[in-house]
Amino acid sequence: MDIKVTLNPNPQTPPTGDFGFGQLFTPHMFLMEYHDGQWENPRIQPYGPFELDPAAKVLHYGQEIFEGMKAYRNAADDSVHMFRPDKNIARFNISCERMCMPPVDEKLFARALDLLIDIDRAWVPSSPNALYIRPTMISTQVGLGVKASTDYIFYIIIGPVGSYFKGGVNPLRLRVEEKYVRSAHGGTGFAKTGGNYSASLLPIQKAQAAGYDNIVWLDAKEMKFVEEMGAMNICFVYDDKVQTAPTGDTILNGVTRDSVGVLLRDLGHNWVEEPPAIDQIIEDAHSGKLKEVFACGTAAVVTPVGVMHYKGADHKIAGGGEGPLTLQLREALTGIHAGGSELHPEWLHVVPTFENV
Repeated sequence: MDIKVTLNPNPQTPPTGDFGFGQLFTPHMFLMEYHDGQWENPRIQPYGPFELDPAAKVLHYGQEIFEGMKAYRNAADDSVHMFRPDKNIARFNISCERMCMPPVDEKLFARALDLLIDIDRAWVPSSPNALYIRPTMISTQVGLGVKASTDYIFYIIIGPVGSYFKGGVNPLRLRVEEKYVRSAHGGTGFAKTGGNYSASLLPIQKAQAAGYDNIVWLDAKEMKFVEEMGAMNICFVYDDKVQTAPTGDTILNGVTRDSVGVLLRDLGHNWVEEPPAIDQIIEDAHSGKLKEVFACGTAAVVTPVGVMHYKGADHKIAGGGEGPLTLQLREALTGIHAGGSELHPEWLHVVPTFENV
């Protein structure tokens, strides 16, 4: 399908300075609707609100999915590229299947991303800042009753972002969540759907009120094994291995997580996907066996963890600072993002420049 383009007659000027995270959006958005069993009217139009009926199913039953992606500006030639967009597009359609939603044609998805980013190319900031990309699908059929919608909207919004955590890259203080759970086997934990994140709001709010940056989720069955953080994956560094929870139906298969695993194997490290037992993690932190802990995700890239709170006490990780491997991984990834690295050029997709837009 052709993508119709309607340019914003009064586009804003790209901002400068501190972008924050998720507060600024470019003058254009991509949008199309699903009706009578097919997608129709793909278009780029001025950014703005659209109407929803009060009885739209997304507002009552949470049938919604999204993705988180980034585009970067190459410091050397000023080109713009996305980081592993094929992985995000594929994961979006996996979420579609779990949430009983129609898939989006991968070629149309990719073209919509290219065209939208090219139109608002001036909004892509210099590294280490980035352009955040949020593809989203919501159910719009009017009517109550718990069943899958027949109608949907798929849209993409984009905007410049800085660091995900306030204060930039500083060692995080995390609280292990010992009461609430994120996802059980057979649930939607592997899908990027809003319900998984709304479940985290209360425990994260409580943790932040107590002086922590975020939470660590344990498994829902026994609450003995670390699964992931509030909105990203988490890894534990030892002398002989880097350990993280295996992906499955309770954990989001992160694109940055996968990239970190590849880089670690490139560096000769033993990347182990086994459930980390929280009691063992804390014991190893005190004995010194645990050398580093880091979070990884599209928003946070690679961020060190300095403290984990568990069973009423703070437990410092290797002095509470950033470890050398965490720093090495972050510099490797940000180097790839900026386009100045020779590592894994296949991970970068250069956004083309379209004529007559």
